[in-house]
Amino acid sequence: MLETIPLTLDAVVAVAKEHFDGGWRLVTMSAVDTGEDGFELFYHYDKDLVMKHYRLNIPKETVVPSISPVYFAALLVENEIRDQFGICFSDIVLDFGGALYLEAEVRAMPFCKVSVAQKPS
Repeated sequence: MLETIPLTLDAVVAVAKEHFDGGWRLVTMSAVDTGEDGFELFYHYDKDLVMKHYRLNIPKETVVPSISPVYFAALLVENEIRDQFGICFSDIVLDFGGALYLEAEVRAMPFCKVSVAQKPS
């Protein structure tokens, strides 16, 4: 069973900084649409083959503080989560504005329990 540590919105950046300063590596972030309840964001860290997983539960339309000022590479996964789920991050070091992967014709986030249709060529 995977143990996850609860995380609050106010602690996201502080936990990232604590791990960075402790020599932990940010492995990735994951997002899950929980329906009307909102989203779950998971932060995955590694040090010496030990993994720590943090779970952040947020209502839809919540803006999450970016950890990219701490872990620069987080900008890629944060932009990807925005593209795929519509979750926005504040203070991201490089914000693609929902266009990291998605084309202009795509009007909805594909993993946000909505359907996606493209215009015919």
